[in-house]
Amino acid sequence: MKQRLLGRSGLRVSALGLGCMGFTQSYPPYPEKRDAIATIRRAVEAGITFFDTAEVYSMFRNEELVGEALEPLRDEVVIATKFGYDMSRVNFEGSERPVELSGKPAVIRRAVEGSLKRLRTDHIDLYYQHRVDPHTPIEEVAAALAELIREGKVLHWGLSEASAATVRRAHAVCPVTAVQSEYSLWYRKPEQDLLPTLEELGIGFVPFSPLGKAMLTGRFNRSTTFSNDDFRSTIPRFSRQNMQQNVALVECVQQWAERKRATPAQIALAWLLAQKAWIVPIPGSKRIERIRENAAAADLTFTPEELREMRARLEAIPIVGARYPEEQEKLTGL
Repeated sequence: MKQRLLGRSGLRVSALGLGCMGFTQSYPPYPEKRDAIATIRRAVEAGITFFDTAEVYSMFRNEELVGEALEPLRDEVVIATKFGYDMSRVNFEGSERPVELSGKPAVIRRAVEGSLKRLRTDHIDLYYQHRVDPHTPIEEVAAALAELIREGKVLHWGLSEASAATVRRAHAVCPVTAVQSEYSLWYRKPEQDLLPTLEELGIGFVPFSPLGKAMLTGRFNRSTTFSNDDFRSTIPRFSRQNMQQNVALVECVQQWAERKRATPAQIALAWLLAQKAWIVPIPGSKRIERIRENAAAADLTFTPEELREMRARLEAIPIVGARYPEEQEKLTGL
């Protein structure tokens, strides 16, 4: 697969990464552990070198899965994980109490040691603050990361769902390698302030949910509903009423897929790759066939005229409904 640099940091990764959350959280059914490990390893064979996880995903279990899967391939891959919650509140006797946002240096220190152990490695390639803690100045967070980088436990750091202003403040203390936020054909708010700031500062951008939580794959229609254990059942733009209007975007993507002799997912991913050379989407999938399909998007290109036409069509399709439940939306900085 083609490679990309995340901004001016020198961190080189595959043009598309793999978001690993879905192996254990949010999008059931989940594969057996042995099958998940096999899929992650096959993703490396398919050219994926960039893997994304977080300590809070399934309360550490996702990191453990990724660590076991990639341990024999550690020198071939870039592993990104995230801190940002006080995980000391997790009860290991069978129940899990709510975790709270925390960017305190002591919490970060405890988090990195835990992640290193679970990921079976002596360093984290890219370490994101999962969500900005409004009670801890971002300068303190950046200073803590600078110390971890000096110690060699972290090679690069980044922010997730942070505003352009917060990114500037953090970058001034310790250079930020990448910012991760939602960005796709049906959520383009980062284009307003965040992307221009990242381009100015030389910071890479890693879109999560680049397929709109599978909406852009063409799997759903106006009558689709989601089970209660599926995260999408809580998201306003996936409500039965809002889906009636939002499928118009899916139909547009499907038309482009027919025109370009590609799949809808490949159209959505290739469009993101065409926006900037320092954008690296991380679609999630639990099936190697889908991972290979997504990987092929790195070879799909658009002419400038096609991109202008796509943009015009996108602007004419209103998307209704928030991208998160209200309480989660408050935690984002965008």
